[in-house]
Amino acid sequence: MKRLFALLVFIPLLACAEEELPFEVTAVKSFSRPWAMVFLPDGRLLITEQAGRLLLVSPDDGTTIAVDGVPEVDFGGQGGLGDIALHPDFAHNHVVYLSYAESGSGNTRGAAVARAELDLSAKPALANVEVIWRQVPKVSGRGHYGHRLLFSADGYLFVSSGDRQKFTPAQDMAANLGKILRLNDDGSVPSDNPYVDQGGVTAQIWSLGHRNPLGLAFDAQGRLWNHEMGPRGGDELNLVVRGQNYGYPVVSNGDHYSGEDIPDHETRPEFAEPATWWTPVISPSGFMIYRGDLFPEWRGDGFISGLSSQSLVRIAFNGDSASEAERFAMNARMRAVVEGPDGAIWMLEDGGRGRLLKLTPAN
Repeated sequence: MKRLFALLVFIPLLACAEEELPFEVTAVKSFSRPWAMVFLPDGRLLITEQAGRLLLVSPDDGTTIAVDGVPEVDFGGQGGLGDIALHPDFAHNHVVYLSYAESGSGNTRGAAVARAELDLSAKPALANVEVIWRQVPKVSGRGHYGHRLLFSADGYLFVSSGDRQKFTPAQDMAANLGKILRLNDDGSVPSDNPYVDQGGVTAQIWSLGHRNPLGLAFDAQGRLWNHEMGPRGGDELNLVVRGQNYGYPVVSNGDHYSGEDIPDHETRPEFAEPATWWTPVISPSGFMIYRGDLFPEWRGDGFISGLSSQSLVRIAFNGDSASEAERFAMNARMRAVVEGPDGAIWMLEDGGRGRLLKLTPAN
């Protein structure tokens, strides 16, 4: 019944995608498998490419300069260079954070997070690179790294860690896979984390029972939201609460790819249910909550870039609840979405020639 209900809900929304878009789309530059981007205080962009390149980009004309000193990445499958975030005091300390896949022993891999100082002189480069976090344990395969990075207003670093397509680590408190982690800016563990007394990687855990969390964003009230890809159906948007268990792989509103059923969230009330979910899936990738003035009617709304859905999905929030409000057809797999300094919405397409797009209000 859950599959039929989802189809009935989302077919009208998909139909809306054929309507005229309320924004103009300007293509600036193409990149090779871009994954994430962040604006610098001077208005330029840092863009990551999965093969291991970090690029300094002018959003005006697409002028691009490679940044030296990027750590060696394990590129393949869903792995490679991932997210990038600025330290909250970047204007003074020039510290940036990168997430990426790294190789281990015995054909294993895992995500890592490094911090470094960004030198923006004539030849941009990273200096004093230091790995401050790693997925434990490293496992085989090249999927579900997660490794999204986000700073809170009070200066803590949140890291999303995928289950690496291994299912059970999401419930294993001795592993930091399938979790959202909360760290100090140097990678140490805050003294008020929910499981700090247990030590080890368990002390890093903020929430658990996640599958492949690829989006993190704080709303204006300081609530943390995440989205993650479901299995066969059941993509989720969650309100992330300290110490909460979101149930994967014990429960999901999707099924295994084999067709084997996974019990729905409602069957196990001890696990947190998603605020909203999608079947058919949207394949959520990037996520931001809009705060700008260029689209005043959307202030406070969430925006999710969709891969298989080739869309930009607008989310309406109402306190602790959320729902899809609108879906815009982008006609390409969309990898990332951020807000620019002037309130424009910027997106990255996925793939070997993924374009950097600027969205501004339609005339």
